Amino acid sequence: MKIASQLIEATCPETEVYHRLLPLDNSHILELGCGAAEKTRDIATSGANREVTALEVDVLAHQKNLQITDLPNVKFGLAGAQDIPLDNESVDIVLMFKSLHHVPVELMDVSLKEIRRVLKPAGLAYISEPIFAGDFNEILRIFHNEQHVREAAFNSLKEAVDKGWFNLVEETFFNTPGFYRDFADFENTIINATHSQHSLNAGLLELVRQKFERHLDDDGAHFLTPIRVDLLQKK
Repeated sequence: MKIASQLIEATCPETEVYHRLLPLDNSHILELGCGAAEKTRDIATSGANREVTALEVDVLAHQKNLQITDLPNVKFGLAGAQDIPLDNESVDIVLMFKSLHHVPVELMDVSLKEIRRVLKPAGLAYISEPIFAGDFNEILRIFHNEQHVREAAFNSLKEAVDKGWFNLVEETFFNTPGFYRDFADFENTIINATHSQHSLNAGLLELVRQKFERHLDDDGAHFLTPIRVDLLQKK
């Protein structure tokens, strides 16, 4: 396993990656850290006979998700990966989209144990994590440097494989495109995200603005974010 790759050729939305790697049909799927449920919706509606449990720790995001009425095969819950409210060996596939590094470092190993507990024998865990590189990361790190927690997340995954909790099926690297109409869009989506607490003084906010606006074109700011996916199988 390696935390990053210097040569990433594929650029695509993450939907293409998990649809390629995972047998989602006829499965009970657990999504940990479902956020605003964009991927939840795709997972629930793009195939057949899928039962989805979507958990989120952010109360505001969870309350919004509870207002969704057109996904009858999805159950939304307020819970974290460190304490999954599901029975042993009840899930075929676990998904974490760029959320393991948001788990407190001291609970990462506990969370992976919980994932292993709820997975059925030979069940799959798809865990994607942003690589600490790229233009978008250079802006983010000005006010929210995630290098330590991203390294901790990778080390927890590697240790879980080394300990024999999981087999590494595949490690995939790709770039995913991101777009913001303007700095106000970036500020609302990233800086003011309800799952994080960023407090920027006027000087720091202006520094972030200046660095962001270097990437603005007539139609907005486009970024490529490098992503690593570790596909694990329960032993």
